[in-house]
Amino acid sequence: MAGRRPHHDGSVLYVDGASARLGARAVLRLRVPREWGSASRVWVRSVQDAEPRYDEAVPLHPAEAAGNNPGDGSGVGRAEDAHDGWAWWEASMLVANPVARYRFLIELPGSGGGPDIYWTLNNEGLFARDTSDYSDFRLTTAVPAPPWSRSAVMYEVFPDRFARSSAAAELPAPEWAIACAWDEPVHGVGPDAARQLYRGDLIGVREKLGHLEALGVDILYLTPFFPARSNHRYDASTFRHVDPLLGGDQALVELVQAAHARGMKVMGDLTANHTGDSHEWFTRALADPQSREADYYYFSADHTSYESWSGVKSLPKLNWASEGLREAFVTGEDSVVAHWLKPPFNLDGWRIDVGNMTGRLGAQDVNKEVAALVRRRVLEINPDALLLGEETSDAGADVDGFGWQGAMTYSNFTRPLWQWLASPGARVDFFGTPLPGVARIDAGTVLDTHRDLTSAFSWGVRNATMNAVNTHDTARAASVMVAGGPLVAATLSMMLPGIAVLFAGDEFGLEGGRGESSRTPMPWAEPARIVTDLEPSYAELAALRHNSAAVRHGALRWLMADGDVLAFVRESPQESLLVVAVRADIQGLPFGDMGLSARERAAVCAAPVFHTGGYLVYSDFNLNGPGAYIWKLPGVRVPGA
Repeated sequence: MAGRRPHHDGSVLYVDGASARLGARAVLRLRVPREWGSASRVWVRSVQDAEPRYDEAVPLHPAEAAGNNPGDGSGVGRAEDAHDGWAWWEASMLVANPVARYRFLIELPGSGGGPDIYWTLNNEGLFARDTSDYSDFRLTTAVPAPPWSRSAVMYEVFPDRFARSSAAAELPAPEWAIACAWDEPVHGVGPDAARQLYRGDLIGVREKLGHLEALGVDILYLTPFFPARSNHRYDASTFRHVDPLLGGDQALVELVQAAHARGMKVMGDLTANHTGDSHEWFTRALADPQSREADYYYFSADHTSYESWSGVKSLPKLNWASEGLREAFVTGEDSVVAHWLKPPFNLDGWRIDVGNMTGRLGAQDVNKEVAALVRRRVLEINPDALLLGEETSDAGADVDGFGWQGAMTYSNFTRPLWQWLASPGARVDFFGTPLPGVARIDAGTVLDTHRDLTSAFSWGVRNATMNAVNTHDTARAASVMVAGGPLVAATLSMMLPGIAVLFAGDEFGLEGGRGESSRTPMPWAEPARIVTDLEPSYAELAALRHNSAAVRHGALRWLMADGDVLAFVRESPQESLLVVAVRADIQGLPFGDMGLSARERAAVCAAPVFHTGGYLVYSDFNLNGPGAYIWKLPGVRVPGA
């Protein structure tokens, strides 16, 4: 795919207003490039109460639009922007339902007097046929994610492996744990993987906040901090306290206060799908079938067996049909969800572990109901909080903004990016699949996958969804990708719509072939363990992200996805950013094939505002790969705006 095509997305260039209002009319715009074809008519097809409706668009003429003249509808030739070769169309549609779905129908005159040609543009792309409603654009009445998340850089910390304070170093290890020196190798497999304890703590995290600030981090995301019988702590024994091994409740209070003082938000990690088998709820439920907590879980009729996460008996599964559980976990005045969002802790939101499995077991499915319940409670306590749900596969059907406001998912970004940048010899855990490694794909397949698996997201959900290069649950990008690939991936994470994500240690090039072995203690005083120092590049990318209007509220338009090249532009009225990622050396990158205007071509002749690898300009462009390159372009104006 290369060149210009008709374009629309949910950004401010194309949709008036940040969110829809039920019963109001939403103003929508479409751009059509001159070289693609001169449309004779355009319609917005919306779905209202499950019935299609059509509203005809009118061309926006640069001269006439300033006088509020909608034009005569006789074609788009007059509507073309003389500088950039685009025609703009505008229509409105009734927001009849909380989720308003729509697409564009574009009519082109047939050549040589032949029949007219019709194209459909939806959130997945441009089609010369009818398409499923599933991939239509979505405008929703859901409360959007907080503005602070829009250009945020999230930093994930696995507390046991991040930093150890002097207080933690003196604590004895509990009976379940194997005490480890900070430089001791991590066991990625086997019974000791969850038992190795390095005794990192929240005091240590607080002492390293300056490091995060220098990287440009906005959101500190902590994996679970509750007492448990593992180093990962997803098997909580209570939700009422911070693990004393991490410094206890006061350590979290002081960490959040210190982070807020630096302008950072702090998010926690909550297992709404299960507890540990040592959890106080479960021990009471198991001991007494008549206890209040007995229906919090799924017990057999004789109360001798129970359901658990993926058959792991130490992780008994919660039963969200239980009203008692809903009160204890969500709706109660001092429920689990509420307790940590209120003073003195003041967390800024939650990431919900295995959000896709929560409330689901066999024929029972109350997942969306639970997600909406949690969201309402979170926003009651703090309207400026963020709620994200882990969705390990296709998140489109689950994450609509009315429950989880965004997703921690791997399908639309992480997995295809790994496949594009994979080292041919890499043998890592590829997200639990039976594959021996990562099968390489070309750039066109990356884009097809990305569009397919973001097509059910509203623009708001897409901007609140995590763009993770890797996490504590995956192999490290440095063990997956060709040399230089992780920084290319980080550039895409920073520049695409969504929340940019670093897992602690990415900035040092740390390695690991699976989730457990990627949880390497940070090499603070051990320069020999720093594989590749990427700190300056991450800080530079974060600063560019924070200071760009194109990233904060700009559109996304793909320009090229061809073999070794991915290119897109983020566009806003103030400025645009052209992002080119290459996985191999490119001799003479064909910018002409991308459909850049004369003004944009002139801007590309200047030096990029960010680049990795080499960069040479002669009569053509030669880019070293793997590499990433960003140029600043002129902003995009809507006629009459």
